[in-house]
Parts: sequence; C-alpha cells; structure tokens
Amino acid sequence: MILQDKPGFLPDLPQWVVWISAILIVSFQLGGYPVLNNNEGLYAEIPREMLASGHWQGWVIPHLNGLAYMEKPPLLYWLTAICLALFGESETVIRLVPAASALVCVGLLLWFGRQIHREAAAKLASLMFISGLGVMVMSRSLMFDMLLTACLLGGVMHAWLYHERHELRYACRSLIFLALAILAKGFVATILFTAIGGGYLLFKTRSLSDAFKALGMWFRWQPWLLFLIVVLPWHIAAMFAEPIFAWFYFINEHILRFMGKREPHDYYAGAWWYYLPRMALFLFPWTLMLPVLLRLKRVMPTVPALHAFLAAGWIMPLLFFSISSAKANYYLVTVMPLLALQIACWLEETGGVKRSGALILGAICAVLALLLFVGAGRQNSPGQLALGLTTANLMQFFASVFVLIAITVIWMAFRRPAWAMLPLIILPIAIAPVLVDGAKNRSAEISTRDLVEYSKKHFADRELLLYRVFEQQSSLPFYLKRPVRVVDSRSSDLYWGNKLHKNAIVIDDQKFVDVLKSQKLALIVLEEDQADFDQKSYSTQMKRIARLGKASIFSN
Repeated sequence: MILQDKPGFLPDLPQWVVWISAILIVSFQLGGYPVLNNNEGLYAEIPREMLASGHWQGWVIPHLNGLAYMEKPPLLYWLTAICLALFGESETVIRLVPAASALVCVGLLLWFGRQIHREAAAKLASLMFISGLGVMVMSRSLMFDMLLTACLLGGVMHAWLYHERHELRYACRSLIFLALAILAKGFVATILFTAIGGGYLLFKTRSLSDAFKALGMWFRWQPWLLFLIVVLPWHIAAMFAEPIFAWFYFINEHILRFMGKREPHDYYAGAWWYYLPRMALFLFPWTLMLPVLLRLKRVMPTVPALHAFLAAGWIMPLLFFSISSAKANYYLVTVMPLLALQIACWLEETGGVKRSGALILGAICAVLALLLFVGAGRQNSPGQLALGLTTANLMQFFASVFVLIAITVIWMAFRRPAWAMLPLIILPIAIAPVLVDGAKNRSAEISTRDLVEYSKKHFADRELLLYRVFEQQSSLPFYLKRPVRVVDSRSSDLYWGNKLHKNAIVIDDQKFVDVLKSQKLALIVLEEDQADFDQKSYSTQMKRIARLGKASIFSN
C-alpha cells in the first residue's frame, strides 16, 4: 500500500520555495573564501594537473603535486576538471561539483516524494537536509562525500522502487547510480549499498524465503551489464597504467583502511559512539525538534516497507562507520538525506507539530537565547572573529537570532502550528555569512593564497619550496599553478607517489644543500616544524624574510 498525502499535517511548501532556498544556501559566497589547506587543497590541485598533463594517462592515474595519487577514484576530479576547463580556475568553480551534488540530493528527495505520494514530507525533508549545518558545510567544500551521497541516494531509492514495483528500469538506474558512486569514492559505496539493502530486508521480510525471493530479483543481466559498462573501464585502464594499482587500491585503500592497518596511517580513530553527538550537529538546527518528535503519537497508518527502507538508509551506514577503525566527521553526510525524509514522514504521520509542540520548541529557543546572552556577558576576548564582531558580539548576535525564532515560533503556535518549525531556517541563514567571513578573515592560517600573493610581489624570482608537511600547505600548488618541491617530506599523501617512482619533487637534506648552492630560493616552514628546521645544518644559511599565519618564509 502506498500512503496518500493528507493536507494539513505538514506545511505545503511550494516547490519553488524549496529550490530557491536550496540554491541560495549552497551558492551564497561559494567562492568567498580561499581554497582550504588539507583536503580541499589536495582535491583542487589534482584536476588542475589533469588539465595541465596534456595526455590521457593523466586522466587515468590522478597526480597530486606531480606524483601519482591513487587513493581515490577519479569521478570528482573529472567533473571538477571539466568545470575548470569551462569556467576557469577560481574558488567558486572548484566547489561547483559538491554544490551541484547537494542540489541533486534535493532533486532526488523531491522526485522520490512524488513517487511515494509523500510530496509535503519530501519538501520538508529537502529543506531540512540542505539547511542542516553539516550538509551546508560539505556542499561548499571540494570533497568526495557530497558526490558520493548523491550517487548512493539515487542508487538506493531506485533499488527500493524496484522491489516495490518490479519494473526493470528501476534496477537499471539503481546500478548505474551505484557504478557512479563507486567511481566517486570507491567500493565503500558497494558496502553501503549492500548494507542498506540488507538492513531493509532484515527490517521488512519475515522469512528466509521472502529474503531469497527479494534477492533473486537482482539476477537479471541488463542492470549488471550497464553497471559493468560504467564501472570497469577506469579500473582496467588504471591497472594497465600502474602495475601496483590493484593491490594499492583494493587492498590498502579499502580492506586495510577499514581494519585500521592502511599504510600510511593518516586518519582518525574513535569510540563506537563517535558519530552520535556529531549527528546532532550535522542536522542542526532541526535537532532542536527532537523533544517535540519524541512526544508525538501516530494518527495515520504507516507503511512498513517505506519506513524499513528509510531506517536502513541511515542506520546501516551509521553502524558501518561506527565499527570502522577509520573515523571522519564528513562521512556522516551520507546519512542525512534519508534521515531527514524519515523525520518528515514521521511528522506527517503524527499529525505534524501541534500547539503544545510549537510552544515547547519556542521555549527551547528562548532558553538557548538566554544562555547565549549570559555567556556573552562573561566573554572578554577583544579579537574579532567574523563580520567585525568579537566572541561576545557573535554570541549576542545569535542570542538575538534565537529570540527572533522563539517569538515567531510561539506566534505560529497560536496561528498555524503546522508551520511552527519553519522559522528554524533563520538560523542557517544567519550562520552562513559568519562562516564565510570567518574563513575569509583567517585566510592566512587556513590557505596559502595570501602567501602566494606575497611571494609573487616580493620574491617572484625565487622558487618556493615546502619544508616537511605538504598537507597543511596543500593549496600552494593550486595557487602557484605548478607542483612544489618538498624538502625532507613527512607527507602521507605524497608517500606512495614518492615511493613508487623516482622524482624531482621530494628531495632530501643533501639534495636541498646542493640546490642552495646553485640558486636563490624561498622555503616555507610551519611553526610546528620550526624547532626541527633549526637543527638542520642548512638553517644557518637562510634567514626569515616574512611570516604569514602559521608559516615563516626563509631565503638564502
């Protein structure tokens, strides 16, 4: 049975309101801050080098800072390289793929809502998803997870519709999406897809025969042929282009990473409950609805198959990430779309927010406003964080925002309770400019854009090199438009590229001493490496000529 939409339980938002809100959230000042060091700098430089390579092999084996980099599949790089070729190199352009991926998720949620006749719930879920703090940040950062989320979401949605309607077209589309998800972030997509499907069968089927019957539906050749056509060519080409690719990619990057034995060990670990508090942050401010949700009672019939699918869609990935030895906050973005849709469906089936629930939500916002006002009064830090405001000023600003939300929610409690949750959207609208301006103000600490501009102005005749850690200055090659030589490297991301092939990128101390004798150059040294640099024999041949953020520039 497909549950029909019943008006009045949820705000019936016009679809154009959802789309305009989504586009504004992901596009606001998308290029308003520089390319960030660490992950974003890595993933911006790889597509730039693809375009600069001038040969097809450069599009098969990605290269980072001039060295082979096989940790991730190429779909994100390919799409970003196409954007760079079409629109030029800029901070906005390198973030188009994650921003577009977030909008694809919105489109899929709206489309799926129409398929299951839950359009009001899908519109609300789309708004909750795109304005959640975690998604808002990830849609504005060049990383793999937003693209993976879009492809995986399309795959599991079509897979569920295939089980419900038995139409081959859904199976074909599902496995095409799965193939794209694999090209987006590797075979972890297959694990997540299988886990969600297995969780769905576990939640829904009542016998082994039902489970085997459901699995038997996938033994049709057409979907798998399409899957192989999409997924195989790059993997085969990569194995021919780089002999070690098969072991490195399948064993080291997938199996050993999950077991916590990948070399090099450059990722975080955490307890099994690592992601639970972070889920609340990722869905914020909509997590403020939790006390309201817990007290709602169902007034409409549920659809077990739908809720089994939605629950599996976020619980199974959460379980997988929780038991994995490798932890990262950004993994959670894959959990958010179906979690938001299940919350919206639950709201609809319980009759939506009532007056008492709206008053509770308003009270929560009022209490948060009071706490922020009290906290602001105890702050004495004079430094400006964003928008020209100090810590105390920002706390007062957000306290005022919560007051506005509380007043609006309470007013709606007496006029239109079903709409009382919508004023929460004010909070991400207020957060966005603070985050953008804060990143812009800290550009010298989080990016090398200022450093490169300074070097071009003051010592354009000298080659710029890095000392030891590449990742913390990873945006440097993107802004210099060339690979950067690294002295006495301790880089995890350059580890295998340097180990596999002889190169002139990573140089040891002796080679650097030889270079010092033959040319004038500038060397970037981070604060954390300063003590080690001072112990080097060649440090006495160089003097500090500038300091920007956490880096000092030395020259001979």
